[in-house]
Amino acid sequence: MSRRVVITGLGVAAPNGVGISDFSHAIKNGISGIRHDPQLQELQFSCQIAGQPQISDELKASYFTELELRGFNSTGILYGVIAGMEAWKNAGLPIEVNDEPDWDSGTIFGSGTSGIDKFRESIYKIDELQVRRLGSTVVAQTMNSGISAYLGGKLGLGNQVTTNSSACATGTEAILMAYDRIQSGQAKRILAGSTSDSGPYIWAGFDALRVCSSKHNDNPEQGSRPMSATASGFVPGSGAGALVIEDLESALERKAVIYAEILGGSVNSGGQRGNGSMTAPNSTAVQRCIINAIQNSGITADAIDAINGHLTATTKDSLEIENWTKALNRTGIDFPYINSLKSMTGHCLSAAGSVESVASVLQLHEGFVFGNINCEDLHPEITALIDSSKVPLKTININPTIIAKASFGFGDVNACVIFKKFQK
Repeated sequence: MSRRVVITGLGVAAPNGVGISDFSHAIKNGISGIRHDPQLQELQFSCQIAGQPQISDELKASYFTELELRGFNSTGILYGVIAGMEAWKNAGLPIEVNDEPDWDSGTIFGSGTSGIDKFRESIYKIDELQVRRLGSTVVAQTMNSGISAYLGGKLGLGNQVTTNSSACATGTEAILMAYDRIQSGQAKRILAGSTSDSGPYIWAGFDALRVCSSKHNDNPEQGSRPMSATASGFVPGSGAGALVIEDLESALERKAVIYAEILGGSVNSGGQRGNGSMTAPNSTAVQRCIINAIQNSGITADAIDAINGHLTATTKDSLEIENWTKALNRTGIDFPYINSLKSMTGHCLSAAGSVESVASVLQLHEGFVFGNINCEDLHPEITALIDSSKVPLKTININPTIIAKASFGFGDVNACVIFKKFQK
């Protein structure tokens, strides 16, 4: 029997808001979380601005014990635990302290890397012949599945506990993996999401590729410019997003708040063929991913009210819009509203899909479409395809019913999920 799958909890650690309340306020009001980064300036990066969640020691101490924080140096696990635990509490679920695992609940929580600063610390200690001073948590902090392992232990999860990794598509893919597991009856609920480490050792490779914005080091909030004619590359970011994804029957039984329903989705790859490569999307694959997501969801393309795009503020933004117009067969004034969270957060890399999915679900639940900042000068290649009114510059209250969220990542990988406002 095919089950209906819903979202009952949300959590976030984003550059422009840690916690759902602050994050929702930020995206409604066009508040940017991009700041000047003195460390990037000192290291002579071309891009010296970044989006990084602001985590106080007090907040950190509310999620980790003093013992856990001893020798702790993994921003990805930090962000993921904060977002994941918030989503769990937000769903009204208990944190089990008994000896029996929660066999019905699991986590699929993605990551690009884990504990890269801890790796660096370990390398120095090894080189200085101090192996015994590495500490007992170095493996847990640096294994790629560290984030799901930490969450699994804190919540006593007894179902699938795993970490997926698919570059910038990681978070959206995790949501669809959770959806599949619940729809097939293998779990009642899955804490799905993704996280990304922050700092120069994550961002240096992109700076070296010359794909990061370097023209706005003196005015950081204007640096991330998706769909803009003056876009000059993406701004690196980090954080985590989390969603409790649950079987509808279970959610109704425990009288949970239901934020949205997941209708379906699709993941695929362009195989780095055609116009696809390690760093560029195969347009045919992108269009197939969107079309398949719509078909799998049992809707038609004209039912989509809004799109939360991948849209990174690179030269590929116009191509992404073109792919959406072809996949939906909708152009001009007929095109859905479209926005990019990256204008306010930068590109959160492996966390992008989950943080942006949280933003998508909030739009459905609270009835708005957030505005795009920094694209008053919409790219002419985009205005040739869609009406400029479909790229709102400020939040509009249109009460959307269906939002399509897509993520496209390095390695020519794609994921698209269809969210719907919940109706019994």
